[in-house]
Amino acid sequence: MRDGLVVDMLNRHASCHGTIIFPKPCEEVHLQHYLMKVLFLPLQDDYIPYPQIKEVLQRGEPYPQVILPQFGGYWIEDPDVSFGYRLESNYAIRAYRKNFLGREHLNFYCTASNHGNLVLSLRHEEVKEQEYLHIILRTPSKTIYDRISLAGLTELPSVPQLAKLLCEDIVGLRFSPVLYPKGSQLIVNYDEHELNNTFKFGVIYQKFGQTSEEELFGNNEETPAFTEFLRMLGDCVELQDFKGFRGGLDVSHGQTGSQSVYTVFRGQELMFHISTKLPYTEGDAQQVQRKRHIGNDIVAAVFQEDPTPFVPDMIASNFLHAFILVQVENPGTDDTTYKVSVTAREDVPQFGPPLPSPPIFKKGPEFREFLLTKLINAELACYRSSRFAKLEERTRTELLDNLHNELHKRTQAILGHPLSADEERMENGGHGGILDVLIDQRSLDSGHLSQEVRSETSSNPSSPEILSNERYIFCFATGT
Repeated sequence: MRDGLVVDMLNRHASCHGTIIFPKPCEEVHLQHYLMKVLFLPLQDDYIPYPQIKEVLQRGEPYPQVILPQFGGYWIEDPDVSFGYRLESNYAIRAYRKNFLGREHLNFYCTASNHGNLVLSLRHEEVKEQEYLHIILRTPSKTIYDRISLAGLTELPSVPQLAKLLCEDIVGLRFSPVLYPKGSQLIVNYDEHELNNTFKFGVIYQKFGQTSEEELFGNNEETPAFTEFLRMLGDCVELQDFKGFRGGLDVSHGQTGSQSVYTVFRGQELMFHISTKLPYTEGDAQQVQRKRHIGNDIVAAVFQEDPTPFVPDMIASNFLHAFILVQVENPGTDDTTYKVSVTAREDVPQFGPPLPSPPIFKKGPEFREFLLTKLINAELACYRSSRFAKLEERTRTELLDNLHNELHKRTQAILGHPLSADEERMENGGHGGILDVLIDQRSLDSGHLSQEVRSETSSNPSSPEILSNERYIFCFATGT
């Protein structure tokens, strides 16, 4: 952004809202983030910012469990009446294994459509004398699955017609059949690269009246009420030589504390970064050892033992996109209940299960099921926010291009027309094909990062140091 434009926008904002007061110290404020919050608001005289958290505390009880930041950017979920706690899933990425693999079907690849390279799968099915077609279309932006009836059709639609049925604006379709006998394994590996059975979440303890991340990360005490909440989340495990999903925690040298909380829920491994269990450093007001883990989580639970407001921009992080607030009432008794609120950045879509009305749960397995389901669905929804969706689409495009090139190369080899060295380099953009993209998940769990995420973080002073954020590197599952 040019200096002249910045000055002009500052002048326009000042003319509408009066003097601009920059936060101090100014060095700690990421200018672009601040300009987005301040300058891109509707420039109207009647705009009234949301009250600051200290103003809310000064007004006295009753305190809201969560408030919006002064200049918005987040939403707060409204309670609803609903039943059932369902984990959300992208069924299209599971459709190939469920409906195609091991059954007679056809695969096709298309080069250079207006949407880029494509891969399509097709299977005919007859059920009770009714014919159907199962179709999966893989594009750089998404994978689409559908099952259509052939009733009333005198002949089967062509492959381009089926592709346009799933994506109307697609043109430039020239499909070729996949003749490589092991093509199905390459395709299922691509489809399931988005599947994830491991999650890591932050858990933050908030005392009454705390309004800054320094205060939150400075808490060391685990009260009986907080300990009871942690036991509900999962098992307290010793990190030394821990064999399960470690969520970036050190299991060899004790550099991330000695214990954490871990559980397996509906086949998913969950590791929790507990603020009070991560190392505390005397004299470090920011508690970098704690923030480097929780600040790189995407979803965090905030435990409140007393009624006190929380504001989501209290913690400066580029990665945290959703918070689930849990406020205990009558702790340590048979009448213990938990009041829940949910807030997320405005580009994160709503996620289930919906909050009941009133959003209060009795202590017990039903609340645990709700909370763990809500945490997992929150992270899946955050990946559809603009920040993460762009990262994922770039990764999908590269992986789909690799799949397309590998299928083409192997098909030509089967036909007796292997690609020349120059043709192969052009196909692969100078690097190996899909088989060379397979990544050992254990290396990711050790903290290997993509250069894109590493450089983006190092250029942003408000972003905590990344230890391990496996979900920003999308890879192929090597298992079937």
